[in-house]
Amino acid sequence: MASAPKDSIPVEELTYEQARDELAGIVATLESGGLTLEKSLDLWERGEALAAHCRTWLDAARTRIADTIDDGEEDEAE
Repeated sequence: MASAPKDSIPVEELTYEQARDELAGIVATLESGGLTLEKSLDLWERGEALAAHCRTWLDAARTRIADTIDDGEEDEAE
């Protein structure tokens, strides 16, 4: 059974690593050139969505780290 093309998977269902890797592939493809304007725009839009998804994952990770640090400092103060 063939796997579905990566861009058919909704961005919100991707892990951070999957989104990051796909975004890197899109950047490489766009940098290589030779695409039609329509394909370039499609890739650009997918890339923007992937970048936003990665930012969401990273923001959540920062929040978890900050909360853990804050909890640790509260435990030390008790």
